[in-house]
Amino acid sequence: MIPPPWQARLQQSAEARLALGRDRGIHPAAGVDVCSNDYLGLRRDPRLAEAAARAAREHGAGAGAARLLRGTCGLHDELEAVLAQWKGAEACLLFNTGYQANATLIPALVGRGDAVFSDALNHASLVDGCRLARANGAQVGIYRHLDLEDLAAQLAAWRAEAPASALALVATDAVFSMDGDTADLPALLALCERHGALLLIDEAHATGLLGAGGAGLAQLQGVHGRVPLVMGTLGKALGSFGAFVCCAALLRDHLLNTARGFIFSTALPPPVLGAALEGIRLARNEPWRRERALTLADRLRSALGQACQPSAIVPVPVGADVAALRLAQALQVRGFDVRAVRPPTVPEGSARLRITTGAHLADGEVVALTDALLDLLQR
Repeated sequence: MIPPPWQARLQQSAEARLALGRDRGIHPAAGVDVCSNDYLGLRRDPRLAEAAARAAREHGAGAGAARLLRGTCGLHDELEAVLAQWKGAEACLLFNTGYQANATLIPALVGRGDAVFSDALNHASLVDGCRLARANGAQVGIYRHLDLEDLAAQLAAWRAEAPASALALVATDAVFSMDGDTADLPALLALCERHGALLLIDEAHATGLLGAGGAGLAQLQGVHGRVPLVMGTLGKALGSFGAFVCCAALLRDHLLNTARGFIFSTALPPPVLGAALEGIRLARNEPWRRERALTLADRLRSALGQACQPSAIVPVPVGADVAALRLAQALQVRGFDVRAVRPPTVPEGSARLRITTGAHLADGEVVALTDALLDLLQR
């Protein structure tokens, strides 16, 4: 039984969420999928299912322990080698989720006297990683979204006051998950090199989808293999589950020994490793998947009067939380699984629909979605 003081606080919190239109619930998938991150349409591909089943038969359903105990099997090593080669890196380290990776690798890298600089619209996992670094004594700077002049000024001001031994880390999403816009990685790299800062990019929404080989935004923007720290996920475009960090071998060794999210977590189970390996193979060998996802997103953006972006994320700004909910519900009634995104996921007053496109969508489905959305917006 919940103690009365806790009952009162939780009830007040629930009532406040309802009043703001921010109460959330877990709803099963229904209708045409235009809200997931299954950009390549691989999540239900039978080849991934068979690869997962084969891995389970050969290596078991679970890992049984953390990687540093007895949790490593040959598939962990194989997947890390494949990812490192794909990303043009020397080494790779697997994590269980993107959130876990970002939230624990940042405090493993910067501490007392150091600094970490984060884009204002970075994912919550990067934000929480910065908060943990601050608890370790690091300084945290938040620079305006995509504003490299602001970042440069903050780096210069910090370096002027910091001891010579202090280190700086710059963290950014590659593709920003709520707007679909992208960081300027060549310019960020040049800036970090001038200030001796380490650059971390989160390619969760770019891995498998962008670049000539699907390796991500770094490949698309011509800096493939040059970014010191690249985080990516296996559960979006690649159709499986898990996350990874690609980096130099020296960095990998440091994270393996210091990142608490890696050290204290049971390893990824063999079935998801098998599925991830197959997902990478298909992402590399079937480029039509990413081409289709991006083409469909561009068609939708064009119909909405938006500028093209190299992503499969199409935001539909609404503003008020309740209005975004109503618009999403109206589209759900018409057969489209669209969800409203509200604060604190996005800033106050910027509730929106977050529509995504994937290779699994038919042309007619995207046309029907566009027509329904334009009709509702005009009303």
